Amino acid sequence: MTDRPEWTAEPDLASRRNGGGVVWANDELFAERENLIKPSKPDFQPWSFGHKGQIYDGWETRRRRSDGVDQAVVRLGLPGTITGVVVDTAFFTGNYPPFASVEACAADGYPSPAELSELDWDTVVVRSPLAGDTENFFATAPRRRYTHVRLSIYPDGGVARLRVHGTPVADPRLLDPGALDLAALENGARIAGCSNMFYSSPSNLIAPGFAAVMGEGWETARRRDDGNDWVSVDLAGAGVPRLAELDTTHFKGNAPGWASLTGRRPDGTEAELLPRTRLQPDTRHRFVLDGAPEIDRIRLDVYPDGGMARLRLWGGLSEAGRATVDERFAAAG
Repeated sequence: MTDRPEWTAEPDLASRRNGGGVVWANDELFAERENLIKPSKPDFQPWSFGHKGQIYDGWETRRRRSDGVDQAVVRLGLPGTITGVVVDTAFFTGNYPPFASVEACAADGYPSPAELSELDWDTVVVRSPLAGDTENFFATAPRRRYTHVRLSIYPDGGVARLRVHGTPVADPRLLDPGALDLAALENGARIAGCSNMFYSSPSNLIAPGFAAVMGEGWETARRRDDGNDWVSVDLAGAGVPRLAELDTTHFKGNAPGWASLTGRRPDGTEAELLPRTRLQPDTRHRFVLDGAPEIDRIRLDVYPDGGMARLRLWGGLSEAGRATVDERFAAAG
């Protein structure tokens, strides 16, 4: 959609697909809080009533008969800086909250909801009006690395999805710099460029875990020319790759026929890591990268087009790469 804010192309830090969780809500009588972070788009089936009323694909609280506010706390699957929030009220028409706000905090370890309530929370989105059955977009100014967000709705109602877009920032204390996925979103890698993302975002390529369905990978439109599609990734930090994984799982009639990998050295020159190599559909391919140099960016070329579930690049950070990870974490602290 061309009318969506540019920041919505950033990863959803709160998504269940990226490891997020809804750790607490003060009320969820009509619809469960866990729906807030489902990666899928909201759905609605008319005249589907349960014991508590119409079934909604979202979080819905009871009607308030006293002053107050309803809240839900989300643990970010990918802690990081926040560039924008989407409060999606899809299919909530006469029962959406008229206002909402979002706060965020940074917590070490694994605090309980009670412990989180005692922390200092920064306001990310001030109390703002919402429209019903609408994606409500709120751009934010990235300030620091957050681990949790708190959605407040005034006074009650239903929200289908909460999207928290931003940049993941890894905690270097939790990384093994000698052996990690240099291209992982959770370690600080990010998409630098892409030729085509007609069906799905290239950020899916470097997301955590395995793809559960084809839609959780990166897929391009069918090419009708002599070119090929590609995606480039800025690594978490400069390092020496030792093993590449090109995963076409779930892509059966639409996997690329071939692929190649090219690295960028810190001085800007290029190095071939994997020559054009035949791929099989619905397969995890692993390739040893003997003698690969230190690189800070990788480019995946697929021939001529198609879909890829995941791209992994296992190796070790160089001294410069370790400094990059440390500085990124310190700057967002």
